[in-house]
Amino acid sequence: MTAPLLQMRGIGKSFPGVRALSDVSLELFPGEVLVLVGENGAGKSTLMKILAGAIPADQGEISIDGTPVHFHSPQDAQRRGVGMIYQEFTLVPQLFAPANIALGAEPAAGPFIDAAAVRERAKRTLDELGVDIPLDVPVAQLSVGQQQLVEIAKVLARNARIIVMDEPTAALSEREIERLFTIIGRLRSSGAGIIYISHRMEELSRIADRIMVLRDGRVVEARAAADFSSDEIVRAMVGRRLEAHFPELPPVPRDAKLRLEVHDLVRAPAINGVSFGVHAGEIVALAGLVGAGRTEIVRAVAGADRPERGDVRVDGRALRSASIGAAIAAGVAFITEDRKAQGLVLGMSVRENVTLAHLGDFVDRDLLIDVARERSATTRMIDELHIRTPSTEQLARNLSGGTQQKVVLAKWLLGQAGVFLFDEPTRGIDVGAKAEIYKIMVELAARGGAIVMVSSDLPEALGMAHRVLVVRGGRIAAEFSRAEATPDRVIAVATGAAA
Repeated sequence: MTAPLLQMRGIGKSFPGVRALSDVSLELFPGEVLVLVGENGAGKSTLMKILAGAIPADQGEISIDGTPVHFHSPQDAQRRGVGMIYQEFTLVPQLFAPANIALGAEPAAGPFIDAAAVRERAKRTLDELGVDIPLDVPVAQLSVGQQQLVEIAKVLARNARIIVMDEPTAALSEREIERLFTIIGRLRSSGAGIIYISHRMEELSRIADRIMVLRDGRVVEARAAADFSSDEIVRAMVGRRLEAHFPELPPVPRDAKLRLEVHDLVRAPAINGVSFGVHAGEIVALAGLVGAGRTEIVRAVAGADRPERGDVRVDGRALRSASIGAAIAAGVAFITEDRKAQGLVLGMSVRENVTLAHLGDFVDRDLLIDVARERSATTRMIDELHIRTPSTEQLARNLSGGTQQKVVLAKWLLGQAGVFLFDEPTRGIDVGAKAEIYKIMVELAARGGAIVMVSSDLPEALGMAHRVLVVRGGRIAAEFSRAEATPDRVIAVATGAAA
């Protein structure tokens, strides 16, 4: 039998107030794809950060090719052939793609960095990925999907033998996902071992050799992918049977008022004359390919980016200034795609993040913040959204990705918003947390809220929307009712295959 490429035995790790991992062991063989699944907070990312040398384990040992190793830094792990593709990007925004791909392992020409070699290595790696990414602009100006591909290229350029991919397809289009799976096939054929973290059930049967399930920091199941049905995986992850994947949507009343009106919105080059409306009790999905302009549209509506032309009305009243403050005052809530960079202040507590957009409601007569009232309001939101946190004072950076997303939701649900803009609300979220967020969205619609949802997950867009607007080239290229919207129709319009 082939010897394991990687062994992790008895790994344990604790953080303040949280036991993240308890006696976790795994093996990874050459040419194998091991899929790691579990709810947010189950310990997946913590286990992989230990493997990558980003954090130390409290207990346990790691062996590569049968030899014990001790990693004191990510550089130690990289030298032993471990490559980590994090769900949250580790790029330097100001640098171009080639510099990011070569970062920390730049080829030299005498005492200087060989810029030509850096560029050539980046171009060769991106060509292997089959993608065309601008090499002469800061990565901050690239789309989220393009930034994800730069992250992948950064690891592949270093010829890692043990490759960890943490939700690598969360921001990718279907075409980009197919390219990634092709690359995974090549890596598997070359003898590399891949640990793949994913919440997308449809991906597992396509790439997994084995599946390991973590729950509450422990391994609860590990078996061959062919012997593991989707229902069994979900049940192992959440410890219970989930209801139908998408909840039943409440019908939109015939006389429902128009709560959000967007007319002739323009912000070059991403938005080119966008108009649409959303009624009370309605969920409208913006579907399309990465880079089509969906995120730019909701950012402009929310006042995060100032449009060059166009009108936004909430409950019949025009937003007189294109600003986040004006949108919040009008009752617009914006749940951003990048929760860490744009949705949270990671160095603040859960309490401070939840009340941040509504501080005026917590100021006492002496113009001081009433912390006791903040704690009471935050505790109510923690209970309503089932937020996993030891206390209201836990720092946001110490929470799992799914829990952070719920804190972002809590911030907006605390106010009196009537229009909700969800940009990729379930990106990087496990199936249990997805079901809870879907339930929240349905409840908001049932109360008369108007919801706009951007989703790169086509089944989600079709399953959670009363109407689907397909965005292509910064325009609304087509509109489908729930009955009319099919994957074939939406993809045909999104790709330009349909006139």
